[in-house]
Amino acid sequence: MNQIITDTTHPSSLPEHVAIIMDGNGRWAKKQGLDRSFGHQNAVKSVREAIEICGDLGIPYLTLFAFSTENWNRPKREVSFLMKLLARTINSEIRELYEKGIRLSVIGEIEALPDYVKTPLNKALELTKNNTKATLIIALNYGSQAEILRAVRQISEEVKSGKLDPKDIDNRLFEQNLYTQDIPPVDLMIRTSGECRISNFLLWQIAYSELYFTDVLWPDFRKEHFMEAIRSYAERERRYGKTGEQIKTE
Repeated sequence: MNQIITDTTHPSSLPEHVAIIMDGNGRWAKKQGLDRSFGHQNAVKSVREAIEICGDLGIPYLTLFAFSTENWNRPKREVSFLMKLLARTINSEIRELYEKGIRLSVIGEIEALPDYVKTPLNKALELTKNNTKATLIIALNYGSQAEILRAVRQISEEVKSGKLDPKDIDNRLFEQNLYTQDIPPVDLMIRTSGECRISNFLLWQIAYSELYFTDVLWPDFRKEHFMEAIRSYAERERRYGKTGEQIKTE
């Protein structure tokens, strides 16, 4: 792994925060004549590899889009399977995360999740809360538009109660009311399966992130595919509204 890293990237050009829309589980299973549930089961290995390579590269923040607010509209059988798979995965993987020094964090409306998911999830959050090597953020029952509306309501209540002057509302204050208040903006957003859309994911947080779309279905996504995304990121010039000449001068 060290040889791969040396040959393809330099630490100064690595992203601090990578977010992934893990797409294509159902299509992966369908291509093999299997039920969609098999795609979700086989996606766990891809999650492990993404976490491992972030650790190898020294990327401190990884966010995975596991279940959206819109995913409740899927067939009840599939939703039930996803929830049970989530609970099993938390139970089976959390000890390793803890031993690797990874802190688990969750964004989304987790109160709406079933108790058999919330119970192991809360235990995992408590177990890893003091870990500092890296942070794994799982987006569960998450939708970015709902997150932004939630922030607006919270700020509106502060204004209504007289605790906040509308003139004091700025980007920093708004970000303090998002789920990601203690997490840096996304530098690199990856979406698998060939779909080229954001799907209501971290809309505020990806304002200046680099977007990377790959045709690889998520259950097939491995370290070499992750490294391709990292190489693409390292070759890009991030200008944040400035000109290329300004960036070079700075």
